[in-house]
Parts: sequence; structure tokens; C-alpha cells
Amino acid sequence: MAYVITDTCTKDNHCIDACPVNCIHPTPDEPNYADVAQLYVHPTECIDCGACIPVCPTTSIYVLDELPAELQNFAEVNAAYYA
Repeated sequence: MAYVITDTCTKDNHCIDACPVNCIHPTPDEPNYADVAQLYVHPTECIDCGACIPVCPTTSIYVLDELPAELQNFAEVNAAYYA
């Protein structure tokens, strides 16, 4: 897992649009989009390009190694979405 999205995500979809490999889900056309509170980066499909970080208006996306201690649980939350 290269990046983690936290609960300040507002699902503005800028990261989805910026991702060259479509690894951020759910997308607005997926059936569960309305049911989730935030977006998630696929832990194995992400190519670690970083395109999602600068377009996030809420600064909700972190490099895994730079995830603040108080937000560490979001690494598990993110991975669990894909389990």
C-alpha cells in the first residue's frame, strides 16, 4: 500500500480523475458509491505515482510512511475495503 485516504475525504472525485490506473474506488458509477463515507486507494493496484495527492482539496491522502500516528487506523480501513 503506497497511499491512504482518511476520513476527511469529501468524495469530490478529483483523485479518481487524476489516477492513471483507476485504483481509487468506489467511483460514482459503482453501485456502492453512495453508501461509503470516503474513497479508498487499492493497495496492490496503485502504482505509487502520487498524482492523487496534489489534487485533493481536503488533504485527505497520505503517503503510507507519512501517515500521522493518530490516523494510522485508516491504513487498515483502506485495506479492509478491498478485503
